[in-house]
Amino acid sequence: MYNTNSLYLIDFNMPVLHLNSSDLRITINPDSLGFSDTSELLHYPLSWIGQERAEMATRFGLGMMQPDYHLFVLGEVGSGRSSLLQQAIIAAAAKRPTPPDLCYLCNFDEPGKPLALHLPAGQGRLLRQFIAQLTKSLPAEIAQCLDGQDFKIKSKCVEKKYKSDEIQAYAELDSFAEARHFTIRRESGQVVFTLLDKKGEILTEENLLKLPKTRRAEIDLAEQELHEAIIRYFEKFQRIEKEKDAELATLQRRVVKPLLSHELKNIRDKLQKQLKKEARLNAYFDQMMEDILDNLALFRTGNVDEEKQQAALDQGFSRYQINLVVDNFGLDGAPVIIEDNPLFHSLFGSIEYQFKNGKPQTGFMGIRAGSLHKAHGGFLMLHLDDLLVDRQIWIKLRRFLRCNQLQIEEPSAAFTSNISISLEPEAVDINVKIILIGSREEYYVLQEEDQEFIRRFRVKVDFATSFVSNVETYHATSIFVAQTCHASGLPDFSATAVARLLEESHREIDDQSRQSAIFARTEMLVLESAALCHTRGGNLVEVSDIITALEARTMRHNYPDTRLQESIRDGDVSIDLHGLKVGQLNALTQIDLGDHSFGMPVRVTARTFAGEDGLLNIAREVEMSGPIHDKGVFILQNYLSALFSHISPLALNASIVFEQEYTAIEGDSASCAELYVLLSSLSGQPLNQSIAVTGSLNQYGEVQPVGGINDKIEGYFNLCDKAGLDGTQGVLVPEHNQRHLMLAYKIVEAVEKGLFSIYTMKHVMQGLALLSGLPTGTTKESKTVSYAANTVLGHAQKTLLAFRRACQMTQQTKPESKRLPSRTEK
Repeated sequence: MYNTNSLYLIDFNMPVLHLNSSDLRITINPDSLGFSDTSELLHYPLSWIGQERAEMATRFGLGMMQPDYHLFVLGEVGSGRSSLLQQAIIAAAAKRPTPPDLCYLCNFDEPGKPLALHLPAGQGRLLRQFIAQLTKSLPAEIAQCLDGQDFKIKSKCVEKKYKSDEIQAYAELDSFAEARHFTIRRESGQVVFTLLDKKGEILTEENLLKLPKTRRAEIDLAEQELHEAIIRYFEKFQRIEKEKDAELATLQRRVVKPLLSHELKNIRDKLQKQLKKEARLNAYFDQMMEDILDNLALFRTGNVDEEKQQAALDQGFSRYQINLVVDNFGLDGAPVIIEDNPLFHSLFGSIEYQFKNGKPQTGFMGIRAGSLHKAHGGFLMLHLDDLLVDRQIWIKLRRFLRCNQLQIEEPSAAFTSNISISLEPEAVDINVKIILIGSREEYYVLQEEDQEFIRRFRVKVDFATSFVSNVETYHATSIFVAQTCHASGLPDFSATAVARLLEESHREIDDQSRQSAIFARTEMLVLESAALCHTRGGNLVEVSDIITALEARTMRHNYPDTRLQESIRDGDVSIDLHGLKVGQLNALTQIDLGDHSFGMPVRVTARTFAGEDGLLNIAREVEMSGPIHDKGVFILQNYLSALFSHISPLALNASIVFEQEYTAIEGDSASCAELYVLLSSLSGQPLNQSIAVTGSLNQYGEVQPVGGINDKIEGYFNLCDKAGLDGTQGVLVPEHNQRHLMLAYKIVEAVEKGLFSIYTMKHVMQGLALLSGLPTGTTKESKTVSYAANTVLGHAQKTLLAFRRACQMTQQTKPESKRLPSRTEK
């Protein structure tokens, strides 16, 4: 059509296409669905409707056993990404082996570093039960051993042996004292001595002073020697006591050890055979037995406080407990963990503390597993939004993914500073496949900002928002409706009702050839329609229930829409639905409030003058327009310049504005309407106000499709309907939007009766002829030198030439422009 040197035009005086009622929406024949109601479809399984790419990626990712092949699931909320992934994960998990239990044990060598122990699934529970039974029965059994006749005889022999040694040592001390004229006696664990005279009587201090000096010196020396002898006696006595205690302890160990060996052997025999060679478990049993033998004093009976002894026993036996943090007993296959609240402790594990005397205390039994521990050997599903709430969670998760090893950490330093004993549980290797769910935007942001992200989540599961419809997708969607009704205990849907649901899935994405993949909306309509059916006492949901549900939903959300239409009807917002006006036209816009979107006409006006400032976009000057709208205006300006390139440069001042628009303006779907009002102002030719326009043009005047086409048309139709349809009203839309039409049935009926018209255009000049009632002036010649006089472009050309002459005739210096500074100039 165009080359780089000149503007080539095709004859766009050909009329716009006037659409028939059959073009305005797709209608699905219920008989083509192959069932009378959805109860006939319950035996069919649910499928990944329209998500073949995501299904293939999921099966690949779940089947990859190598590390770093975690899954990132991206798509819109309501697309079934979570439910379908969960279904696939459960199926994959059933084919995997059941992972082991995880226990934490007391580290007898370093109590602050508890040991981790993996046991086959279910064996952790048995071990904990057997150890609990052992510690319950052990005190009585050990006490019985130590109170046995054999032990008593042997212990008495040991005591007798050492008793004679003690007597011999005391006798030697007594002889030593007697040789030096001292008498000794034992009193309260001490040895008291007294000096005797030659007659064997106690030598008083008075008589001692009467003795010669040499004699007193001899007595002092003897007393010092006796002191040293007493010290040697006590050293020997303590050594004898220690040897006696050691021999008695050895005797106790020798008596009790067979009992412990027998009990622990029974536990080993009750566990799985392969655990008999489990080195860590056997080492733990050996350490446990040694610890019990080292603390046999706890089991002594006799003149002791029973409460204190029981408390001491409980404290001692607490070391032998089994902290079963992950119990996979009864699990068939691999675990599937859906973590909906991934707090730091719930995801990575924690250490619980109890306050005693105002201070936090803990032990290895306070260790708690996190979701990652529980998902070992299986799958963990997380939502990215939940993780990013706490940056520390994401940092810790990245660190875990780097090494696949998990360390349970203490609480914050502010809390642990008051803890007497800190714990550092042994880190464990974790093999888990993470399924991370997020939006498409989050995926690409993370890929850009996090260098390790793409290395860890190598499987991208991309859920589509729509898919091409066909017989198979209609059948699969019908099965989804049947399963939803069955799961919720709702009445079934008739085939005609399902057909209407399918039509609504097309309407949700404004496309006659594609269905929406956001099945949450379909499910919502199913639930609401079934509730209305139940209210009227029906057995099957019919089309009338769906229509009522749609109307009720609209009524709940459309207050802004209704209020704006009332403002137009009351004259507060100026919209002309009849007549001809110069430089004025109704453009179609869409307002999206999140929970509700609707279309509404807005008046676009233009003024033109002689000058050299060019086109002024008032919304841009006051910073009310977005970049896409500004782009559309620049394209419009370039196309306008191209139309009149044979008389360029243009001597033109022009302004465009959306009248009574007080919010931000974005999008380029009004660029066709803006061009029309500009040409109308230049040519002086009025435009038909009963036809509203939407469409985006490119630099060659080709009309491009726009979004929200159904909302826009319906918004204008509703306004015309309330004002009274007379057959003159209609809309002009891009031809490429024809397949996006899924208009309300009332519009289809109005078009069929000739009360409302829908026109499509492929090139912007086609619409100009419709709105002005005059030929545009474009011809089939390869290059246009001048436009015919009685055409829209001919009248505009005449005005532009007059503007040029006016500028050329100006003799005085051109005054300073009053135009507001542009955004760049500001």
